Amino acid sequence: MSKQTPETNVQAVAALHARLVFTIILTATFLDTIDFAVVQVALPSIGAQFAASVANTQWVIGAYGISLAGFLLLTGRAGDNYGQKRIFVSGMAVFTIASLAGALAPSLLALVAFRFIQGIGAAMTTVSAFAIFIGLFRDEKERLKYYGIFIASLSAGVAVGVVAGGVLTNALGWQSVLLVNVPIGAIVLAYAQKYLQHARPGPARSRLDIPGALSITVGLMLLIYALTNAANEGLFSRMSLLSFGGSVIVLSLFLFFESRSKQPLLPLSFLRRSSTLIVNTLCILISATAGVMVLLIYYFQTVLGWSALEAAIGILPFALIFTIGGGWAAAKLLGKLGVKRTLLMSTGIMTIGLALLTQISPENYWTITLPAMLVFSVGASLGFPAIFAEAGMVAKPGEEGLASGVIQTSFRVGVPVGLAILLAIVGAADQSLGKISSPATTTTALTTGLQYGILAATFIGLLSFIVASRLKVPGRGGL
Repeated sequence: MSKQTPETNVQAVAALHARLVFTIILTATFLDTIDFAVVQVALPSIGAQFAASVANTQWVIGAYGISLAGFLLLTGRAGDNYGQKRIFVSGMAVFTIASLAGALAPSLLALVAFRFIQGIGAAMTTVSAFAIFIGLFRDEKERLKYYGIFIASLSAGVAVGVVAGGVLTNALGWQSVLLVNVPIGAIVLAYAQKYLQHARPGPARSRLDIPGALSITVGLMLLIYALTNAANEGLFSRMSLLSFGGSVIVLSLFLFFESRSKQPLLPLSFLRRSSTLIVNTLCILISATAGVMVLLIYYFQTVLGWSALEAAIGILPFALIFTIGGGWAAAKLLGKLGVKRTLLMSTGIMTIGLALLTQISPENYWTITLPAMLVFSVGASLGFPAIFAEAGMVAKPGEEGLASGVIQTSFRVGVPVGLAILLAIVGAADQSLGKISSPATTTTALTTGLQYGILAATFIGLLSFIVASRLKVPGRGGL
Protein backbone atom coordinates (compact mmCIF):
# COMPACT_ATOMS: atom_id res chain seq x y z
CA MET A 1 0.00 0.00 0.00
CA SER A 2 1.47 3.34 -1.06
CA LYS A 3 2.19 5.91 1.61
CA GLN A 4 0.32 9.21 1.40
CA THR A 5 2.65 12.19 1.85
CA PRO A 6 1.66 15.83 2.37
CA GLU A 7 2.94 16.56 -1.15
CA THR A 8 0.77 13.89 -2.81
CA ASN A 9 -2.24 15.07 -0.79
CA VAL A 10 -1.72 18.64 -2.03
CA GLN A 11 -1.43 17.40 -5.64
CA ALA A 12 -4.60 15.33 -5.29
CA VAL A 13 -6.53 18.31 -3.89
CA ALA A 14 -5.18 20.57 -6.67
CA ALA A 15 -6.21 18.02 -9.34
CA LEU A 16 -9.69 17.70 -7.82
CA HIS A 17 -10.06 21.49 -7.71
CA ALA A 18 -8.96 21.77 -11.38
CA ARG A 19 -11.57 19.19 -12.43
CA LEU A 20 -14.26 21.02 -10.46
CA VAL A 21 -13.36 24.37 -12.05
CA PHE A 22 -13.33 22.68 -15.47
CA THR A 23 -16.85 21.35 -14.82
CA ILE A 24 -18.07 24.84 -13.87
CA ILE A 25 -16.71 26.55 -16.99
CA LEU A 26 -17.77 23.66 -19.22
CA THR A 27 -21.35 23.90 -17.92
CA ALA A 28 -21.46 27.63 -18.67
CA THR A 29 -20.16 27.15 -22.22
CA PHE A 30 -22.45 24.16 -22.75
CA LEU A 31 -25.37 26.39 -21.70
CA ASP A 32 -24.52 28.89 -24.46
CA THR A 33 -24.32 26.11 -27.07
CA ILE A 34 -27.65 24.58 -26.05
CA ASP A 35 -29.29 28.01 -25.88
CA PHE A 36 -28.49 28.78 -29.52
CA ALA A 37 -29.92 25.47 -30.76
CA VAL A 38 -32.90 25.36 -28.42
CA VAL A 39 -34.12 28.86 -29.35
CA GLN A 40 -33.84 28.11 -33.08
CA VAL A 41 -36.31 25.25 -32.69
CA ALA A 42 -38.71 27.56 -30.80
CA LEU A 43 -38.76 30.30 -33.48
CA PRO A 44 -42.02 29.18 -35.18
CA SER A 45 -43.86 29.28 -31.83
CA ILE A 46 -42.40 32.71 -31.03
CA GLY A 47 -43.51 34.00 -34.43
CA ALA A 48 -47.01 32.61 -33.93
CA GLN A 49 -47.45 34.26 -30.50
CA PHE A 50 -46.31 37.70 -31.66
CA ALA A 51 -47.82 37.42 -35.17
CA ALA A 52 -44.37 38.12 -36.63
CA SER A 53 -42.90 37.22 -40.01
CA VAL A 54 -40.12 34.65 -40.40
CA ALA A 55 -37.64 37.43 -41.26
CA ASN A 56 -38.50 39.35 -38.07
CA THR A 57 -38.37 36.32 -35.78
CA GLN A 58 -34.89 35.52 -37.11
CA TRP A 59 -33.65 38.56 -35.17
CA VAL A 60 -34.25 36.60 -31.96
CA ILE A 61 -31.20 34.62 -33.09
CA GLY A 62 -29.50 37.51 -34.89
CA ALA A 63 -29.50 39.95 -31.94
CA TYR A 64 -27.89 37.30 -29.72
CA GLY A 65 -25.21 36.54 -32.31
CA ILE A 66 -24.42 40.23 -32.93
CA SER A 67 -23.81 41.13 -29.27
CA LEU A 68 -22.01 37.84 -28.56
CA ALA A 69 -19.50 38.32 -31.38
CA GLY A 70 -19.17 42.05 -30.78
CA PHE A 71 -18.22 41.81 -27.12
CA LEU A 72 -15.87 38.79 -27.18
CA LEU A 73 -12.60 40.66 -27.68
CA LEU A 74 -13.51 43.46 -25.28
CA THR A 75 -14.60 41.14 -22.46
CA GLY A 76 -11.64 38.81 -23.05
CA ARG A 77 -9.19 41.66 -22.60
CA ALA A 78 -11.17 42.98 -19.64
CA GLY A 79 -10.66 39.59 -17.99
CA ASP A 80 -6.89 39.93 -18.37
CA ASN A 81 -7.07 43.39 -16.82
CA TYR A 82 -9.56 42.89 -14.00
CA GLY A 83 -9.58 39.11 -13.40
CA GLN A 84 -11.35 36.33 -15.29
CA LYS A 85 -13.49 35.33 -12.30
CA ARG A 86 -15.02 38.80 -12.09
CA ILE A 87 -15.95 38.76 -15.79
CA PHE A 88 -17.22 35.16 -15.66
CA VAL A 89 -19.48 35.71 -12.64
CA SER A 90 -20.81 39.03 -13.96
CA GLY A 91 -21.50 37.49 -17.37
CA MET A 92 -23.32 34.51 -15.85
CA ALA A 93 -25.52 36.90 -13.84
CA VAL A 94 -26.34 38.99 -16.94
CA PHE A 95 -27.09 35.85 -18.98
CA THR A 96 -29.39 34.39 -16.29
CA ILE A 97 -31.34 37.61 -15.63
CA ALA A 98 -31.73 38.32 -19.37
CA SER A 99 -33.02 34.76 -19.89
CA LEU A 100 -35.73 35.33 -17.27
CA ALA A 101 -36.62 38.74 -18.72
CA GLY A 102 -36.78 37.28 -22.24
CA ALA A 103 -39.21 34.56 -21.14
CA LEU A 104 -41.49 37.28 -19.71
CA ALA A 105 -41.13 39.62 -22.72
CA PRO A 106 -44.45 41.25 -23.71
CA SER A 107 -43.49 41.80 -27.37
CA LEU A 108 -41.09 40.57 -30.04
CA LEU A 109 -39.10 43.83 -29.81
CA ALA A 110 -38.62 43.36 -26.06
CA LEU A 111 -37.59 39.74 -26.60
CA VAL A 112 -35.01 40.77 -29.21
CA ALA A 113 -33.64 43.43 -26.81
CA PHE A 114 -33.29 40.92 -23.98
CA ARG A 115 -31.63 38.44 -26.35
CA PHE A 116 -29.10 41.16 -27.23
CA ILE A 117 -28.31 41.60 -23.52
CA GLN A 118 -28.20 37.82 -23.11
CA GLY A 119 -25.58 37.71 -25.88
CA ILE A 120 -23.39 40.15 -23.95
CA GLY A 121 -23.60 37.86 -20.91
CA ALA A 122 -22.75 34.85 -23.08
CA ALA A 123 -19.72 36.69 -24.50
CA MET A 124 -18.45 37.40 -20.99
CA THR A 125 -18.90 33.81 -19.78
CA THR A 126 -17.61 31.95 -22.86
CA VAL A 127 -14.51 34.07 -23.37
CA SER A 128 -13.55 34.04 -19.68
CA ALA A 129 -14.33 30.30 -19.45
CA PHE A 130 -11.84 29.48 -22.23
CA ALA A 131 -9.29 31.89 -20.72
CA ILE A 132 -9.62 30.13 -17.34
CA PHE A 133 -9.25 26.80 -19.14
CA ILE A 134 -5.99 27.93 -20.81
CA GLY A 135 -4.50 28.75 -17.42
CA LEU A 136 -5.97 25.71 -15.69
CA PHE A 137 -3.99 22.95 -17.41
CA ARG A 138 -0.35 23.83 -18.13
CA ASP A 139 0.69 20.22 -18.82
CA GLU A 140 0.37 19.68 -22.59
CA LYS A 141 -0.92 16.09 -22.51
CA GLU A 142 -3.47 16.85 -19.81
CA ARG A 143 -4.62 19.95 -21.67
CA LEU A 144 -5.13 17.99 -24.91
CA LYS A 145 -7.19 15.41 -23.02
CA TYR A 146 -9.49 18.08 -21.62
CA TYR A 147 -9.66 19.90 -24.98
CA GLY A 148 -11.21 16.72 -26.32
CA ILE A 149 -13.80 16.62 -23.52
CA PHE A 150 -14.47 20.33 -24.05
CA ILE A 151 -15.13 20.02 -27.79
CA ALA A 152 -17.12 16.78 -27.40
CA SER A 153 -19.43 18.34 -24.81
CA LEU A 154 -20.06 21.42 -26.93
CA SER A 155 -20.77 19.27 -29.98
CA ALA A 156 -23.20 17.19 -27.96
CA GLY A 157 -24.84 20.46 -26.89
CA VAL A 158 -26.07 21.03 -30.44
CA ALA A 159 -27.88 17.68 -30.48
CA VAL A 160 -29.21 18.16 -26.95
CA GLY A 161 -30.43 21.66 -27.86
CA VAL A 162 -32.34 20.45 -30.92
CA VAL A 163 -34.09 17.68 -28.99
CA ALA A 164 -34.67 19.74 -25.83
CA GLY A 165 -36.02 22.65 -27.87
CA GLY A 166 -38.65 20.47 -29.48
CA VAL A 167 -39.66 18.75 -26.24
CA LEU A 168 -39.84 21.93 -24.13
CA THR A 169 -41.63 24.00 -26.76
CA ASN A 170 -44.27 21.33 -27.37
CA ALA A 171 -44.83 20.56 -23.69
CA LEU A 172 -44.45 23.93 -21.94
CA GLY A 173 -44.31 26.64 -24.62
CA TRP A 174 -41.40 28.62 -26.09
CA GLN A 175 -40.85 30.55 -22.82
CA SER A 176 -39.54 27.33 -21.23
CA VAL A 177 -36.46 27.28 -23.50
CA LEU A 178 -35.32 30.51 -21.81
CA LEU A 179 -36.58 29.73 -18.31
CA VAL A 180 -34.51 26.53 -18.19
CA ASN A 181 -31.38 28.73 -18.16
CA VAL A 182 -32.38 30.34 -14.85
CA PRO A 183 -31.87 27.47 -12.35
CA ILE A 184 -28.77 26.20 -14.21
CA GLY A 185 -27.31 29.72 -14.29
CA ALA A 186 -27.99 30.19 -10.57
CA ILE A 187 -26.19 26.93 -9.72
CA VAL A 188 -23.19 27.84 -11.90
CA LEU A 189 -23.08 31.27 -10.24
CA ALA A 190 -23.03 29.77 -6.75
CA TYR A 191 -20.25 27.30 -7.54
CA ALA A 192 -18.22 29.85 -9.51
CA GLN A 193 -18.33 32.33 -6.66
CA LYS A 194 -17.08 29.65 -4.27
CA TYR A 195 -14.45 27.80 -6.31
CA LEU A 196 -13.04 30.14 -8.96
CA GLN A 197 -9.97 32.00 -7.83
CA HIS A 198 -9.57 35.75 -8.13
CA ALA A 199 -6.63 36.84 -10.27
CA ARG A 200 -4.94 40.15 -9.65
CA PRO A 201 -4.47 42.26 -12.76
CA GLY A 202 -0.88 43.01 -13.64
CA PRO A 203 0.34 46.57 -12.98
CA ALA A 204 1.12 47.05 -16.68
CA ARG A 205 -2.47 46.28 -17.66
CA SER A 206 -4.46 48.21 -15.07
CA ARG A 207 -6.23 50.36 -17.69
CA LEU A 208 -8.43 49.38 -20.61
CA ASP A 209 -7.92 50.88 -24.07
CA ILE A 210 -11.27 52.72 -24.33
CA PRO A 211 -11.01 53.96 -27.97
CA GLY A 212 -9.91 50.49 -29.06
CA ALA A 213 -12.65 48.80 -27.00
CA LEU A 214 -15.43 51.00 -28.43
CA SER A 215 -14.24 50.80 -32.05
CA ILE A 216 -13.73 47.00 -32.13
CA THR A 217 -17.07 46.35 -30.42
CA VAL A 218 -19.05 48.68 -32.73
CA GLY A 219 -17.11 47.50 -35.80
CA LEU A 220 -17.72 43.81 -35.09
CA MET A 221 -21.40 44.36 -34.31
CA LEU A 222 -21.83 46.23 -37.61
CA LEU A 223 -20.05 43.39 -39.42
CA ILE A 224 -22.19 40.64 -37.87
CA TYR A 225 -25.33 42.73 -38.42
CA ALA A 226 -24.38 43.10 -42.10
CA LEU A 227 -23.81 39.36 -42.45
CA THR A 228 -27.03 38.48 -40.59
CA ASN A 229 -28.97 40.91 -42.75
CA ALA A 230 -27.28 39.51 -45.87
CA ALA A 231 -28.49 36.02 -44.98
CA ASN A 232 -32.08 37.33 -44.76
CA GLU A 233 -32.22 40.03 -47.47
CA GLY A 234 -29.25 39.29 -49.72
CA LEU A 235 -25.54 40.13 -49.78
CA PHE A 236 -26.07 43.20 -51.98
CA SER A 237 -29.13 44.69 -50.28
CA ARG A 238 -28.87 48.35 -49.33
CA MET A 239 -28.78 47.76 -45.57
CA SER A 240 -26.16 45.00 -45.92
CA LEU A 241 -23.86 47.20 -48.01
CA LEU A 242 -24.27 50.21 -45.68
CA SER A 243 -23.49 48.04 -42.66
CA PHE A 244 -20.46 46.50 -44.39
CA GLY A 245 -19.17 49.96 -45.27
CA GLY A 246 -19.68 51.17 -41.70
CA SER A 247 -17.85 48.15 -40.28
CA VAL A 248 -14.86 48.71 -42.61
CA ILE A 249 -14.60 52.36 -41.51
CA VAL A 250 -14.91 51.61 -37.78
CA LEU A 251 -12.53 48.61 -37.88
CA SER A 252 -10.00 50.75 -39.78
CA LEU A 253 -10.26 53.28 -36.94
CA PHE A 254 -9.61 50.42 -34.50
CA LEU A 255 -6.35 49.52 -36.28
CA PHE A 256 -5.40 53.22 -36.24
CA PHE A 257 -6.03 53.48 -32.48
CA GLU A 258 -4.16 50.23 -31.75
CA SER A 259 -1.07 51.26 -33.71
CA ARG A 260 -0.76 54.40 -31.55
CA SER A 261 -1.92 53.16 -28.15
CA LYS A 262 0.61 52.54 -25.35
CA GLN A 263 -1.68 49.86 -23.85
CA PRO A 264 -3.61 48.51 -26.89
CA LEU A 265 -6.63 46.27 -26.51
CA LEU A 266 -5.20 44.03 -29.23
CA PRO A 267 -1.43 44.47 -29.65
CA LEU A 268 -0.72 44.07 -33.36
CA SER A 269 2.45 42.21 -32.39
CA PHE A 270 0.20 39.48 -30.93
CA LEU A 271 -1.28 38.79 -34.38
CA ARG A 272 2.20 38.62 -35.90
CA ARG A 273 3.42 36.15 -33.29
CA SER A 274 4.29 32.64 -34.48
CA SER A 275 1.14 30.87 -35.64
CA THR A 276 -1.48 33.30 -34.29
CA LEU A 277 -2.51 34.91 -37.59
CA ILE A 278 -2.55 31.60 -39.49
CA VAL A 279 -4.54 29.78 -36.80
CA ASN A 280 -7.17 32.53 -36.64
CA THR A 281 -7.40 32.64 -40.44
CA LEU A 282 -7.92 28.88 -40.42
CA CYS A 283 -10.61 29.24 -37.76
CA ILE A 284 -12.52 31.72 -39.98
CA LEU A 285 -12.19 29.48 -43.06
CA ILE A 286 -13.22 26.22 -41.39
CA SER A 287 -16.07 27.99 -39.58
CA ALA A 288 -17.23 29.43 -42.91
CA THR A 289 -17.78 25.92 -44.28
CA ALA A 290 -20.30 25.29 -41.47
CA GLY A 291 -22.81 27.14 -43.64
CA VAL A 292 -23.10 23.89 -45.61
CA MET A 293 -25.17 22.49 -42.72
CA VAL A 294 -27.78 25.20 -43.34
CA LEU A 295 -27.76 24.34 -47.05
CA LEU A 296 -28.31 20.69 -46.18
CA ILE A 297 -31.31 21.54 -43.98
CA TYR A 298 -32.67 23.52 -46.94
CA TYR A 299 -31.99 20.49 -49.16
CA PHE A 300 -33.77 18.14 -46.75
CA GLN A 301 -36.90 20.29 -46.56
CA THR A 302 -37.22 21.74 -50.07
CA VAL A 303 -35.69 19.06 -52.29
CA LEU A 304 -36.41 15.87 -50.32
CA GLY A 305 -39.65 17.19 -48.78
CA TRP A 306 -38.75 16.31 -45.18
CA SER A 307 -40.49 17.93 -42.21
CA ALA A 308 -38.60 20.32 -39.90
CA LEU A 309 -38.25 17.55 -37.30
CA GLU A 310 -36.94 15.09 -39.90
CA ALA A 311 -34.45 17.72 -41.12
CA ALA A 312 -33.23 18.29 -37.54
CA ILE A 313 -32.77 14.54 -37.06
CA GLY A 314 -30.92 14.44 -40.40
CA ILE A 315 -28.27 16.79 -38.96
CA LEU A 316 -27.76 14.72 -35.78
CA PRO A 317 -25.07 12.46 -37.37
CA PHE A 318 -23.00 15.63 -37.81
CA ALA A 319 -23.24 16.40 -34.07
CA LEU A 320 -22.53 12.76 -33.17
CA ILE A 321 -19.35 12.68 -35.26
CA PHE A 322 -18.23 15.97 -33.72
CA THR A 323 -18.73 14.44 -30.29
CA ILE A 324 -16.68 11.33 -31.12
CA GLY A 325 -14.13 12.90 -33.47
CA GLY A 326 -13.61 16.11 -31.53
CA GLY A 327 -13.77 14.46 -28.14
CA TRP A 328 -11.67 11.37 -28.65
CA ALA A 329 -9.92 11.09 -32.03
CA ALA A 330 -8.67 14.69 -32.17
CA ALA A 331 -6.91 14.48 -28.80
CA LYS A 332 -5.23 11.20 -29.85
CA LEU A 333 -4.12 12.63 -33.20
CA LEU A 334 -2.83 15.86 -31.66
CA GLY A 335 -0.68 13.87 -29.25
CA LYS A 336 0.76 11.70 -32.05
CA LEU A 337 0.84 13.95 -35.12
CA GLY A 338 0.98 17.46 -33.72
CA VAL A 339 -1.09 20.51 -34.65
CA LYS A 340 0.10 21.06 -38.23
CA ARG A 341 -0.30 17.48 -39.47
CA THR A 342 -3.64 17.16 -37.68
CA LEU A 343 -4.87 20.33 -39.39
CA LEU A 344 -3.63 19.14 -42.80
CA MET A 345 -5.48 15.87 -42.29
CA SER A 346 -8.57 17.71 -41.09
CA THR A 347 -8.77 20.23 -43.94
CA GLY A 348 -7.93 17.55 -46.50
CA ILE A 349 -10.72 15.20 -45.36
CA MET A 350 -13.12 18.12 -45.03
CA THR A 351 -12.44 19.29 -48.60
CA ILE A 352 -12.94 15.77 -50.00
CA GLY A 353 -16.29 15.55 -48.19
CA LEU A 354 -17.38 18.92 -49.62
CA ALA A 355 -16.32 17.92 -53.13
CA LEU A 356 -18.46 14.76 -52.84
CA LEU A 357 -21.39 16.83 -51.55
CA THR A 358 -21.46 18.87 -54.76
CA GLN A 359 -23.08 15.81 -56.40
CA ILE A 360 -26.25 15.95 -54.26
CA SER A 361 -29.55 15.25 -56.03
CA PRO A 362 -33.13 14.33 -55.07
CA GLU A 363 -32.33 10.64 -55.62
CA ASN A 364 -28.91 10.05 -54.01
CA TYR A 365 -29.28 10.91 -50.31
CA TRP A 366 -28.21 7.45 -49.08
CA THR A 367 -25.51 6.85 -51.69
CA ILE A 368 -23.86 10.32 -51.93
CA THR A 369 -25.23 12.97 -49.57
CA LEU A 370 -25.13 11.08 -46.26
CA PRO A 371 -21.65 9.52 -46.80
CA ALA A 372 -20.27 12.87 -48.03
CA MET A 373 -21.77 14.68 -45.04
CA LEU A 374 -20.12 12.16 -42.70
CA VAL A 375 -16.72 12.60 -44.39
CA PHE A 376 -17.01 16.39 -44.11
CA SER A 377 -18.02 16.07 -40.44
CA VAL A 378 -14.99 13.89 -39.64
CA GLY A 379 -12.63 16.46 -41.15
CA ALA A 380 -14.21 19.45 -39.43
CA SER A 381 -14.41 17.65 -36.06
CA LEU A 382 -10.63 17.10 -36.09
CA GLY A 383 -9.86 20.70 -37.02
CA PHE A 384 -11.48 22.74 -34.26
CA PRO A 385 -9.72 21.07 -31.27
CA ALA A 386 -6.36 21.57 -33.04
CA ILE A 387 -7.14 25.24 -33.72
CA PHE A 388 -8.24 25.99 -30.16
CA ALA A 389 -5.31 24.02 -28.71
CA GLU A 390 -2.80 26.05 -30.71
CA ALA A 391 -4.59 29.31 -29.86
CA GLY A 392 -4.19 28.49 -26.15
CA MET A 393 -0.56 27.42 -26.47
CA VAL A 394 0.62 30.74 -27.95
CA ALA A 395 -0.85 32.73 -25.04
CA LYS A 396 1.61 33.99 -22.45
CA PRO A 397 0.57 34.39 -18.78
CA GLY A 398 -1.76 37.38 -18.60
CA GLU A 399 -2.85 36.96 -22.23
CA GLU A 400 -5.36 34.14 -21.76
CA GLY A 401 -8.34 36.45 -22.23
CA LEU A 402 -6.79 38.06 -25.30
CA ALA A 403 -6.13 34.67 -26.93
CA SER A 404 -9.62 33.47 -26.03
CA GLY A 405 -11.28 36.63 -27.34
CA VAL A 406 -9.39 36.59 -30.65
CA ILE A 407 -9.97 32.91 -31.51
CA GLN A 408 -13.63 32.94 -30.47
CA THR A 409 -14.22 36.15 -32.45
CA SER A 410 -12.70 34.43 -35.49
CA PHE A 411 -15.10 31.53 -35.03
CA ARG A 412 -18.15 33.76 -34.51
CA VAL A 413 -17.27 35.88 -37.57
CA GLY A 414 -16.43 32.89 -39.78
CA VAL A 415 -19.85 31.20 -39.48
CA PRO A 416 -21.98 34.16 -40.69
CA VAL A 417 -19.38 35.11 -43.33
CA GLY A 418 -19.61 31.65 -44.87
CA LEU A 419 -23.39 31.50 -44.56
CA ALA A 420 -23.87 34.89 -46.25
CA ILE A 421 -21.56 33.95 -49.14
CA LEU A 422 -23.09 30.50 -49.69
CA LEU A 423 -26.69 31.76 -49.50
CA ALA A 424 -25.89 34.57 -51.95
CA ILE A 425 -24.48 32.04 -54.44
CA VAL A 426 -27.42 29.65 -53.99
CA GLY A 427 -29.91 32.51 -54.40
CA ALA A 428 -28.24 33.84 -57.55
CA ALA A 429 -28.02 30.39 -59.12
CA ASP A 430 -31.58 29.45 -58.14
CA GLN A 431 -33.02 32.71 -59.52
CA SER A 432 -31.23 32.38 -62.86
CA LEU A 433 -32.06 28.68 -63.28
CA GLY A 434 -35.66 28.56 -62.01
CA LYS A 435 -37.51 30.82 -64.43
CA ILE A 436 -39.87 28.08 -65.69
CA SER A 437 -42.15 27.45 -62.74
CA SER A 438 -42.99 23.76 -63.03
CA PRO A 439 -42.36 21.54 -59.96
CA ALA A 440 -39.66 19.51 -61.73
CA THR A 441 -37.84 22.63 -62.95
CA THR A 442 -38.06 24.25 -59.51
CA THR A 443 -36.53 21.19 -57.84
CA THR A 444 -33.77 21.10 -60.47
CA ALA A 445 -33.05 24.79 -59.95
CA LEU A 446 -32.93 24.41 -56.17
CA THR A 447 -30.61 21.41 -56.40
CA THR A 448 -28.31 23.13 -58.87
CA GLY A 449 -28.21 26.27 -56.73
CA LEU A 450 -27.26 24.18 -53.69
CA GLN A 451 -24.54 22.44 -55.73
CA TYR A 452 -23.04 25.82 -56.64
CA GLY A 453 -23.12 26.89 -53.00
CA ILE A 454 -21.39 23.69 -51.86
CA LEU A 455 -18.84 24.10 -54.65
CA ALA A 456 -17.96 27.51 -53.18
CA ALA A 457 -17.56 25.85 -49.77
CA THR A 458 -15.24 23.28 -51.41
CA PHE A 459 -12.96 26.11 -52.58
CA ILE A 460 -12.98 27.53 -49.04
CA GLY A 461 -11.98 24.07 -47.77
CA LEU A 462 -9.15 23.90 -50.31
CA LEU A 463 -7.97 27.35 -49.25
CA SER A 464 -7.96 26.20 -45.61
CA PHE A 465 -5.71 23.26 -46.58
CA ILE A 466 -3.27 25.66 -48.27
CA VAL A 467 -3.27 27.95 -45.21
CA ALA A 468 -2.69 24.96 -42.89
CA SER A 469 0.36 24.00 -44.95
CA ARG A 470 1.90 27.39 -44.07
CA LEU A 471 1.65 26.79 -40.33
CA LYS A 472 4.92 26.76 -38.38
CA VAL A 473 4.88 25.48 -34.82
CA PRO A 474 8.49 25.36 -33.61
CA GLY A 475 9.82 24.08 -30.33
CA ARG A 476 7.00 21.73 -29.28
CA GLY A 477 8.10 18.38 -30.47
CA GLY A 478 6.24 18.53 -33.74
CA LEU A 479 3.11 20.10 -32.33
